[in-house]
Amino acid sequence: MMRETDETEPGSVDARLAARLGELRAERGWSLDELSRRSGVSRSTLSRLERGELSPTAALLGKLCTVYGRTMSRLLLEVEADPPQLVPAARQPVWRDEASGFVRRSVSPPHTGLRAEVIEGTLAPGAAIAYENAPVSGVEQHVWVLEGMVEITVDGTVHTVRSGDCLRFRLRGPSHFHCPGPEQVRYALMIVLP
Repeated sequence: MMRETDETEPGSVDARLAARLGELRAERGWSLDELSRRSGVSRSTLSRLERGELSPTAALLGKLCTVYGRTMSRLLLEVEADPPQLVPAARQPVWRDEASGFVRRSVSPPHTGLRAEVIEGTLAPGAAIAYENAPVSGVEQHVWVLEGMVEITVDGTVHTVRSGDCLRFRLRGPSHFHCPGPEQVRYALMIVLP
């Protein structure tokens, strides 16, 4: 059963959910009729749902989540309020791996609904970090060296990236970062999910 809504406020969760459901359908190029066929939900119900005239039940959302290949939790995370535009330096999480000499600052942390994040990495002279595989196959990465030099191995090729240089690639396998020294390297890493 669905609850009729008098008026969906533009910034409300229901409004964002209605908009996201419409976006998911549009991303697949499906008409309302096609979505109705795939989900077993009437075309008129889907139309009213996407316009924010109905508030869906858990059962209805469950059917749509199955069709869209996502969990209900993920769908609801996708409609959280917009992330803050400003991330103050004091709120940027910093993680240190003393054993490898790596410091990672999450300058623009990941957020549901956004595909990119920005990281500042610092490697001490002689430090190396190796990743056995891509966190998400095909993830796009841009490494912009701000100070020093780093050797980055991607797809078996070693790239020497110096201050001011930018290396960009799609990561599908292992990667390796090494700071040959004599000074530390500081770089910005932009990660864009596929």
